[in-house]
Amino acid sequence: MESLVALFGENQVVMFFLLFARLSGLFAFFPFFSHSNIPLSIKTSITFFMVVFLFPLLPALHVSPTLLNLALAIVSELLIGLIAGLFLTIALSLLQMAGMQMSFVMGFTMASVVDPQTSTSIPVLSQILSLIGLMVVLAFNGHHQMLIFIADSLSLLPLGTFYPQMSIVGYLLKATTGMFVYGFILSFPVVAFSLLLDVVFGMLMKTMPQFNLLVVGFPIRIAVSLVVIIVTLTSVMLLFKREFQEALNQLTLLFMR
Repeated sequence: MESLVALFGENQVVMFFLLFARLSGLFAFFPFFSHSNIPLSIKTSITFFMVVFLFPLLPALHVSPTLLNLALAIVSELLIGLIAGLFLTIALSLLQMAGMQMSFVMGFTMASVVDPQTSTSIPVLSQILSLIGLMVVLAFNGHHQMLIFIADSLSLLPLGTFYPQMSIVGYLLKATTGMFVYGFILSFPVVAFSLLLDVVFGMLMKTMPQFNLLVVGFPIRIAVSLVVIIVTLTSVMLLFKREFQEALNQLTLLFMR
């Protein structure tokens, strides 16, 4: 290590490791790049090659190379990735929230799978909508916009100079509230048709007491809900795309001081 420092210079080595910390945090928390189905070795290799590619774009080092300053700078760089990834993850959670509410009214709450993105158990419908949402992100080059954000952050936010602002906290509170609101909006067509079916089934039970709701009612509810989901899927993804792009635009809050 001493020979490496002597060869390239102290500041150059410090800048390299700080840049590696920033990209590691971003790739660890950004949607799609942080997907658990991508092997850790692939993520590490991509991070290393991105560091080598972006290293010439770095401005001068703004941190004194002391042990305390470097420790704080590394924490600062990892915090950038955590907050930026949280911005985009909340936007992606709109679909999971909507899928959970749809699954509740369809009777799919017991059919759960492990989400590879968050390693948590979620309904199957939420998983399907999340995967479609990731494909929408790739379709409008959202992953390219994330890479552009990483490149722009090097000049707008020098290494080791980030600290959270109150505007970031305010946006996170607003985005978390919007996640529940928009989740209900996206699931409202299915919920509304489910309530309408409850009224129809109640009328049938009054007029035909022999009507077996458990045998006939649930398959009809599931079939109608799936038809409504297919019909409204395009509108749901357009609304999700708008909110995800808004979250990408709000990443500029990280550059404010």
